[in-house]
Amino acid sequence: MENPKIRNGNIYSFGDRDRRDGYGLSWLSPTSSLTLSNNDVHVWLTELDPLAECVQQMVQCLSENELVRAGRFHFKRDKKRFILCRAALRTILGSYLNIEPNRVQFSYCPHGKPYLAKKLGNDTLQFNLARSHKLALYAFASNRQIGVDLEYLRALPDAEQIAARFFSAHENASLQALSASQRRQAFFNCWTRKEAYIKAIGKGLSQPLDQFEVSLAPSDPVNLLHVEGDPKEVSRWSLNALTPAPGYVAALAVEGHNWRPTFWQFPESTSQGHQSS
Repeated sequence: MENPKIRNGNIYSFGDRDRRDGYGLSWLSPTSSLTLSNNDVHVWLTELDPLAECVQQMVQCLSENELVRAGRFHFKRDKKRFILCRAALRTILGSYLNIEPNRVQFSYCPHGKPYLAKKLGNDTLQFNLARSHKLALYAFASNRQIGVDLEYLRALPDAEQIAARFFSAHENASLQALSASQRRQAFFNCWTRKEAYIKAIGKGLSQPLDQFEVSLAPSDPVNLLHVEGDPKEVSRWSLNALTPAPGYVAALAVEGHNWRPTFWQFPESTSQGHQSS
């Protein structure tokens, strides 16, 4: 099996895969034993609604804190999706750690990024997650920081106001230079790429979004272009775009280069149209 290759932060070539979709990228079914070397990056896709019938079983592995957070959702659908998203994360992490999902324990950075509690004895496994609408994405790496973001493509009447407030001057100019038909895709390209980067560095929205720049035009290569005050920072990261399913856009920020991506599904995926660029 040929490994996907990385060039300029973009996944561009794939070998044969177990489950191939119309775009050439496929999501593999989980194996009984998962390993993650320093050169591996694993991305997992979970479709939340098909798991809804398992919610009573999956809720059993959540912590008290997670149950409190679930209880804050007003709509039952959103509560179920949160429960399933967290339970899937625990199940996947448990597979890497060889422990039961309810034994996974988290700590949190000052700005909210989760990491494994020190008592688990594993300080090399890094992970991040994102959830939007009916999907969740999870990214895992060893000894390198990682961030992922996901958005459901939807009408956003105040997109230009949001861009004016949070995007850099150059990003706003690039957005306005596009045709009206391209701007929604470009807006979400920019937003997910920015979110993936700030999640990877662990600063969340404490990092001003207009103090760094990413590419956003649908036809342009996917890149972190500029970080204010730190010109070397750009070379530390590879930024990648993913289309995990029709109507979604996602981004993956990975510290360093020369890593091998593998795409998994939990527990089974029925989506069509998975793609990376």
